[in-house]
Amino acid sequence: MTFQEFNLSKPLLKAVDQLGYTEPTPIQQKAIPYLLEKRDLIGCAQTGTGKTAAFALPVLQNLTGTQSKAIKALILTPTRELAIQIYENFTNFGANLPLKCAVIFGGVSQVPQVESLHRGVDILIATPGRLCDLMNQGYIHLDQIRIFVLDEADRMLDMGFLHDVKKVLAALPAKRQTLLFSATMPGEIEELATTILRDPVTVKVNPVTSTAAAVEQCVYLVDKKNKKHLLAKLLSEKDVTSALVFTRTKYAANNVVKDLAAVGIAALAIHGNKSQNARQIALNSFKEGKIKVLAATDIAARGIDIPELSHVFNYELPNEPETYIHRIGRTGRAGLGGKAVSFCDFDELDYLKDIEKLTGRTLERKESQWPMAILQKTEKKPRPQARARGPQAAGGAHVQRRRGRTGGGLKKGGGNR
Repeated sequence: MTFQEFNLSKPLLKAVDQLGYTEPTPIQQKAIPYLLEKRDLIGCAQTGTGKTAAFALPVLQNLTGTQSKAIKALILTPTRELAIQIYENFTNFGANLPLKCAVIFGGVSQVPQVESLHRGVDILIATPGRLCDLMNQGYIHLDQIRIFVLDEADRMLDMGFLHDVKKVLAALPAKRQTLLFSATMPGEIEELATTILRDPVTVKVNPVTSTAAAVEQCVYLVDKKNKKHLLAKLLSEKDVTSALVFTRTKYAANNVVKDLAAVGIAALAIHGNKSQNARQIALNSFKEGKIKVLAATDIAARGIDIPELSHVFNYELPNEPETYIHRIGRTGRAGLGGKAVSFCDFDELDYLKDIEKLTGRTLERKESQWPMAILQKTEKKPRPQARARGPQAAGGAHVQRRRGRTGGGLKKGGGNR
């Protein structure tokens, strides 16, 4: 099948050809025809399957020729990196069309974003927090939206954005085309879908239990304290040209960078506590090959698209087996080979069992000079309680932080959404 068979407009086909796209992916083959018919759609596809193009091309085609200065399409996505990636896709695909795109997200000044809105926008890509902030200030009105795309719906739920999503939904016109994309379909997302979509068609490809066939997978049983030594040794091997190192926490990602720097390996971290500028510098340095190692948490990694990523390292195994699928799907893309290397300490053995049960395969055990020696679970010690300091102690500070999430301080740069 070719893109010409979708009967896309000449400007879109020209852009597709210039970008080097030849054959549609399964999600594109299944979704694009329905979306060109302006059907509501539920798309269930994991990362790296080409779902952004699956909705970007129909949105651009369906909006071509519309006469209105208002925002006509809204794409809502959970992270800044993913918002930027989607914006770049729309800009590239729509290069030969008169439609204007804009992207808004938190963590940076809102001033340039507001200025772009004043210049006129047809297609808006946004993260929930900044979108709600600008709606509250009267800069954005969604009453003339014709197409609404809710992307990475499961991650929206994980990040606690469901309230913001419902606020956005309440501002949309009842008559619209709605698309919902999600890598997994937990009960809350299925319930949400029934309330916002009309007679939707469901498209599912690459179920979450599958892993990329082109990805070699193995695991090292190693004590937690020795993971840094094993990682440094493996990263020094010649076949590691680019590596994404996953951790469960921001703290661990920072420690990976620190430990690698101590042995002369340059790396940067990307996670929610980093400023938007720092995250973009890290991501661009990685994409441009200035560094070959990027340490990331799962949420921050959404939106990272490196076509020729050679290795994924699970420095810490995820506590949800589905997350393992998404992690290793970062390599082995477009038919290229890739390797997924996991580290497992004694505390993580249950996570490993869950991963192998979900994927239906036993990961190859590799040996190193640091075999697992600690064969008992770590005792978790309670964290010391913070000392109260007057009337603005723990409770008051907590209230202040919660208030900050709903808009306070936006004029100084906004939240980190």
